[in-house]
Amino acid sequence: MGQSVTILGIESSCDDTAAAVVRGIPGQGGGEILSSIVAGQVDLHAAFGGVVPEIAARAHAERVDICVEQALAEAGLALADVDAIAVTAGPGLIGGVMSGVMAAKGLAAGAGKPLTGINHLAGHALTPRLTDGLEFPYLMLLVSGGHCQFIAVAGPDSFHRLGGTIDDAPGEAFDKTAKLLALGYPGGPEVEREALRGDPTRFKFPRPLLDRPGCDMSFSGLKTALRRERDRIVVEKSGLPRQDRADLCAGFQAAVADVLAEKSRRACLAFQEAYDSPAPVLAVAGGVSANALIRAQLDTVAQAAGFAFLAPPLALCTDNAAMIAWAGLEQMALPDFDPHADITARPRWPLDKAAKPMLGSGKKGAKA
Repeated sequence: MGQSVTILGIESSCDDTAAAVVRGIPGQGGGEILSSIVAGQVDLHAAFGGVVPEIAARAHAERVDICVEQALAEAGLALADVDAIAVTAGPGLIGGVMSGVMAAKGLAAGAGKPLTGINHLAGHALTPRLTDGLEFPYLMLLVSGGHCQFIAVAGPDSFHRLGGTIDDAPGEAFDKTAKLLALGYPGGPEVEREALRGDPTRFKFPRPLLDRPGCDMSFSGLKTALRRERDRIVVEKSGLPRQDRADLCAGFQAAVADVLAEKSRRACLAFQEAYDSPAPVLAVAGGVSANALIRAQLDTVAQAAGFAFLAPPLALCTDNAAMIAWAGLEQMALPDFDPHADITARPRWPLDKAAKPMLGSGKKGAKA
């Protein structure tokens, strides 16, 4: 039996400043969340219809120490009581990532605590281990504002990408759709709410890449198709009536759900061919997984493929620091874990380092 470890986690990769304290045994699934604090920035970015990196970075710098203080207080601990600190070191908006990394370095140096840098995507991918003690390997769909990938999770640092988006992530497409239709921010909940009043069959939106084999996806063309329909309606009716807007939202949402469902079916087949698991599991994480229609279709696909379906609580599907703390705890079980390794903030950090880049590399490296 291993020894229990208490870790402080810090997350600041996009527009949520978060800190959490998690306790568990390295190498064993199932942890205890002692506290989880998330300070959102929706009010700061709503007027712009999306995240403004400079505003986000400043807010992180102002809030990260407050979130840490609140997380420790909620857990009933002092900084001296934690065994280590884990911080998101990428990928993400570089200003925000740097804010978290610098704060974590200062805390670790001042308190004499080990510090580990965590891939934000690994935090999402390992969340089912925290919440449900899921055994390796399992299939994970990461579906968020910035990422969409099917990952075979075989260990704390063993990730194999089966497919992903070649352009926009679904969450990005939802946000852009909301902006095109003059809805609020963040776009995902606004489009879903409006879609409840709409007819998903009225508009014949494309289901990109379903005519091609494999698990790769594309959502940019779907967004363009919606813009064309909106423009046509505006010209015909000198505006966009609410029912038309609701039908556009319902049709768009249905198209995204259909693509994710079919590609998930293919990913389940690919996963079983590679791992032949006796009790396979399809897990999902990321903000888009909060969408009720998408969750329902993924659950149906998983059952039809003989997979169990696992969706962590919604608060742990979106960005949070509990998943970062847990990923740090998982790292401690690795034989090559180095608690004194230097940490560099990284705007890009592919989860599967061996896979061919799906999105442009450039000087900063591959996005995914």
